[in-house]
Amino acid sequence: MTTHVQTAAIIQTAPANHGNETYSALVWRRLKRSGTGMAGLVLVCMLMLVTVFAEFFSPVDPKLTGVAFAPPQTISITDQEGSIVWPRTYTIGESTELDPVTFQPLVGPDYANPLDLGFFVRGFSYRLFGLIPTERHFFGATNGTPVNFLGTDKFGRDVLSRIFHGARVSLMIALTVVFIVTVVGTTVGMVSGYFGGRFDTWMQRFVDLVLAFPQLPLYLALTSLIPVTAPTNVFLAFVIFVMSALGWAQMSREVRGKTLALARIDYVRAAMAIGATDRRIIFQHILPNVMSYVIVSVTLAIPSVVLLESFLGFLGFAVKPPLMSWGLMLQDTSTYSVIGSYPWILSPVAFVLITVFAFNALGDGLRDAVDPY
Repeated sequence: MTTHVQTAAIIQTAPANHGNETYSALVWRRLKRSGTGMAGLVLVCMLMLVTVFAEFFSPVDPKLTGVAFAPPQTISITDQEGSIVWPRTYTIGESTELDPVTFQPLVGPDYANPLDLGFFVRGFSYRLFGLIPTERHFFGATNGTPVNFLGTDKFGRDVLSRIFHGARVSLMIALTVVFIVTVVGTTVGMVSGYFGGRFDTWMQRFVDLVLAFPQLPLYLALTSLIPVTAPTNVFLAFVIFVMSALGWAQMSREVRGKTLALARIDYVRAAMAIGATDRRIIFQHILPNVMSYVIVSVTLAIPSVVLLESFLGFLGFAVKPPLMSWGLMLQDTSTYSVIGSYPWILSPVAFVLITVFAFNALGDGLRDAVDPY
């Protein structure tokens, strides 16, 4: 008797726990079970936070010049005698001696002038969201002295601060391109798959033509058409246009395949039978069912655009100064001598890899979470 009562109680409570959950709640519950998916979500949130508040997290003004190719200043919790102290760092000073291999002045930490580190310290002034003037920064020297945690570049500019500011341009390009590609590709794919017939045939031949273009040579050829003296915003807009114009075709082809299957489902045919307009059927019945696939495709497409922008920026075809991006920063690594002597210049590569891993991990987790099977 007790067993039957317990079973009945479980059956009664089960619908209350899961029966009324929305689709988004089910997806979230499945995503929380994925370790890689949650790790990707946390990293993506951190990247977005650093991108939005780049000035707050930057310890140094990214345009401030100083000692060229200064090595990174390490954080130490011990002094020169080995005693435990509050986290501190040391300024990098030059010596009169020369390196026997590179013939460059030897540089090293100045132990006579330690810099105490702290959180929410004062530094260079900026406007939060372009409106609120402030001088507070997340981490840095308590006395406001510039600290180069990842060293400096060939012009003496702080690498870490430029990485934070470069993330804005790199992610802005990726998000803008993916947004345009998603809107155009999803719309074309759904319309082509829904109407079918001769319209679908001609549309797919045009998609085949776009997919047949060799993208990399075309990128280099089109971006070379813009004069060097063109404004930075014009060059950036043209790069976004070229990436979007060549990227929507693959999305439309995949969405079309989903639409062909959905157009034959009973509730879609029932909507046709009662006289629903094509626009209503496409956007009210088909679009919600392909949206889960589109969201996953977006998270997997963003790292591809980030890698493409980094590669084109390395070649000098993506972003022009005074804008900052990860690809533009990698131009300093074009020679083996620079990489061998100043390896910290490769720091943007680590952030590119973290970004690619974060969005790929989130995309894999979402792919499993939205799959009803």
